[in-house]
Amino acid sequence: MRNTAGVATRIAGQKVLAIVLAGGRGSRLSPLTDERAKPAVPFLGTYRLIDFTLSNLVNSGVQDVWVIEQYLPHSLNDHLSGGRPWDLDRTRGGLVVMPPFSSPENEDGEFAHGNAHALAQHAPLIRQFAPDVLLVLSADHVYRLDYGEVIEAHVKAGASVTMVTTELKTAEEATRFGNVQAGADGRVRKFAYKPEQPLGRTVTAEVFVYNPEVLLDTLAALQKGGQTLGDYGEELLPALVGRGDAHTFPLSGYWMDVGTIEAYHGAHRDFLDGRGFDLDSPDWPVITASITRPPAHIEKGAEVSDSFVCGGSVVSGQVVRSVVAPNAVIERGAAVTDSILQPGAVVRAGARVTRAIVDQHATVQVDAQVGGTGNLTVIGAHAQVQSGARVSAGLHVPPHRRVKAGQEDRTTVEPE
Repeated sequence: MRNTAGVATRIAGQKVLAIVLAGGRGSRLSPLTDERAKPAVPFLGTYRLIDFTLSNLVNSGVQDVWVIEQYLPHSLNDHLSGGRPWDLDRTRGGLVVMPPFSSPENEDGEFAHGNAHALAQHAPLIRQFAPDVLLVLSADHVYRLDYGEVIEAHVKAGASVTMVTTELKTAEEATRFGNVQAGADGRVRKFAYKPEQPLGRTVTAEVFVYNPEVLLDTLAALQKGGQTLGDYGEELLPALVGRGDAHTFPLSGYWMDVGTIEAYHGAHRDFLDGRGFDLDSPDWPVITASITRPPAHIEKGAEVSDSFVCGGSVVSGQVVRSVVAPNAVIERGAAVTDSILQPGAVVRAGARVTRAIVDQHATVQVDAQVGGTGNLTVIGAHAQVQSGARVSAGLHVPPHRRVKAGQEDRTTVEPE
């Protein structure tokens, strides 16, 4: 571990350590996560999902950041670049990557079986750092939040845990999240993890501020009692709520869990429609690993409306209500509608892409058709939809696969 003596982040007089949990596979985003970690999935062409968490951290003044990795860490490490884009490449403190490891107590090593288990695995290092406040975050949600305000509220309340909460549009959506009921004083009265019958529209936003001593002692007690730690909501949060000193901090702005293909596409639509937040605020910029690219080239005869078109892309065809990532190409006579083209994707002349996601360096060849009305269609990274092929709405094409005309049923898959 790097030396952090004397320069640790302090907010509200408290020594703060932030842990970003970036190890999950994100199987519900397959095939976008078949060859990359979920936090490394592109968003709005220019960003990666983890950029929002890291940008919130540095904009909040938090400079001691650990990123716990597990699934396909190389795809994430390439993007993190040692923390340099966020000025976290510091001699003392800064960004520290925590890969899976073995130890004298467990020479074979062990992958984490959930978020709470991941914290328990790193308990000795957390105790060694000795923070006054532990900020624990997910790496795959899109939102803007000053964590300093949450930490100040947490300290003032003397809470064992402060859960940042958000309001969903409908209670039915809450079955995917940790449900919370709180009193007027912000104290958590009830908590249910992914219940069949939702408690309401209030759910955790996967931002938690912990009293480190209480957290680690609770994890140790649960393990000693033979409990399977798994994710936060299974054992850890119910135990802390049972103490009577768990509190909430409502998040009033935009928040989206993009953990499913539909939610991922929907979040892009939100920003196209102006329902997101300012991505280029001087006071709160969203920072990413910057690569110099030429301006987007919109050629004569191209038609572009209600879309985001990123640098390095070339558009000669029609683009409607879509996101065109860096270095993507849309040839003359091609049409892309209500879709997301990831970096380096190519749509050849005469092809049609409708309500689909075409992942990085995938190609839709001349006169091919992808998608339509109905569920989203996804073309995996480096895949090819060959000339004249038809990939129907709702089907997925795994990475590197070739789809030939007349053989679509052999090379496409129904999503689980």
